[in-house]
Amino acid sequence: MKSTIVICILLFSGCSTPKKIGKSSQNQALKTAFSVKVDSLDLLDKARNRSVPVALYLPDTKKNLPKQQVVVLSHGYGGNRGGDNKAYTYLTEFLASQGYFVASIQHELPTDELLPMTGKPQEVRRPNWERGVQNILFVIEELKRRKPTFDYKHLTLIGHSNGGDMSMLFAHTYPDKVDKVISLDNRRMSFPRTQQPKIFSLRSSDQVADEGVLPTLEEQQKYKMRIIKLVNTIHNDMDDHANAEQRKEINNYILDFLNK
Repeated sequence: MKSTIVICILLFSGCSTPKKIGKSSQNQALKTAFSVKVDSLDLLDKARNRSVPVALYLPDTKKNLPKQQVVVLSHGYGGNRGGDNKAYTYLTEFLASQGYFVASIQHELPTDELLPMTGKPQEVRRPNWERGVQNILFVIEELKRRKPTFDYKHLTLIGHSNGGDMSMLFAHTYPDKVDKVISLDNRRMSFPRTQQPKIFSLRSSDQVADEGVLPTLEEQQKYKMRIIKLVNTIHNDMDDHANAEQRKEINNYILDFLNK
C-alpha cells in the first residue's frame, strides 16, 4: 500500500438532518465520528490481465471495530481520464468517519474503449457494465482475502450514473453477494424487482431514467424500495461538485438507509 494520509472530517457530523431523515442517524454521526485514513491499492486481476486501481477510505482508529461493514463505490463515466474513483470524497470520507471501510474502484483505464454515445444504451453499453461487474466482484474477493474479519454479509454497493448501472447489473447477477445497493441517479440499467438486495436510489432534478428502469409505485411498495428525488441537485452535482447543502442531504439520506 502507498503511504497513508490522515484527514479529519468531523465537520460533516454536525450537519443538520433533512426532514425525511430520522434523528437517530444524525445522533449516531455525532457520537461515532472518526478521523479518516486515505490509502490505495493497485490490484491486478490476472484472470483478465487487467489493472484495477482502488482508493480506500477507512476509520483512523486503533480500536477493534467488530464486523466492520464494507461499501464499494463505482464512479460515473469520466471519459477514461482516470482519477474518477477519488471524485466522491465528501461521501467516501463521511462514510469512513462513521466506521465503514470504503473501497472506490477506478473502472476506466486510458486504454479502454470510450463509452458509446450512440445506439441503444442497454445494448451498446452492456460490455462496459459487465466489465464493471467483474471489477466489483474481483475487488470484493480481494478484500475478503486481505480483510477476512469484515462483515461481508452486509456489503453495500453505491454507484453514480454509469457506475450505478454497473451496480444494478451486479445486483441482478450476484444478488447473494450484496445486502444493499444505492443508486445515485443511474438511468439505463433496470432495478432488480426483488427484496434482496435492498434497493435505495437518490434521483436528480434534471435527468430522467429510461423507460422501465425505475420501479412503479406498486413495485416500490411490494419490494420495499426507497426512491427519493433531490429537487435541488442535478445529475452532475452528485460527485464532489456538490455544494455543502447537497453533500449534507446526500450523506444523511445514505447514512439513514445504511442504518436501517
